[in-house]
Amino acid sequence: MPTTLERVVHACVLLDFDGAKILTDPWFSERLLYRQGEPRSIATAADLPRLDGILISHAHYDHCDLGALALYPDKNVPIVVNRGTGKKVRANGWRNVTELDPWQSTLLGPVRVTAAPASHGVPEVTYLLEADGSTVFFGADTRRIPELNEIAQRFPDIDLALMPINGLSSRPQGNRQEVMDAAQAAELTALLRPRLAVPIHYAYTSGAIGDRILVKLDRNHPEHYKDAAGDLAPDTDVRILPTGQTLTL
Repeated sequence: MPTTLERVVHACVLLDFDGAKILTDPWFSERLLYRQGEPRSIATAADLPRLDGILISHAHYDHCDLGALALYPDKNVPIVVNRGTGKKVRANGWRNVTELDPWQSTLLGPVRVTAAPASHGVPEVTYLLEADGSTVFFGADTRRIPELNEIAQRFPDIDLALMPINGLSSRPQGNRQEVMDAAQAAELTALLRPRLAVPIHYAYTSGAIGDRILVKLDRNHPEHYKDAAGDLAPDTDVRILPTGQTLTL
């Protein structure tokens, strides 16, 4: 069976490697200042299929929604997190938790998971997943940092890159950028040279007030990334994937 991808919402995606299902950065609820801005394809964690593992890049609520994830029935499902987040995840009842630093690896069933560098103002990692002849890069919501360049050297044959693109900046902190923007994501795409790329992390909104006083972002414009990648990485096929649709690698 081929490897498939379904965008659930935001940076939450469901990857299926020949039946081995991996969920990334779970987010199944909303609250003040955290609005998903697009339909969620899976309503609750109770509606998830049986998972072989869960990846969490960092502890922010919109990537590590442990309250809503509690509806998933199997508390022994393996969860891989960045170093330092394991204590929080275990405190919420999850028993099989592995913490990784960049370039450390573990297995989730047949899927080899390797953490890679990231920067987001809090401890974070990105991930490379390898199984069934496919390699996937999951970019979480990292800034564009030079340390990401090493991925291309270690993983020269990436089939799919999941690229955050909303360029979120913190207004109270002098518009400090916390997430790569579309142009930066396109530049990284050119370096990684994936066969396919799918933008993620772009519909989120902090609400009418929050977007004016708390965050600054490029919202609902994945075509900005597609256009930039078309110029910088013309050999990569960029797919804008609505939530709930399946992409086959």
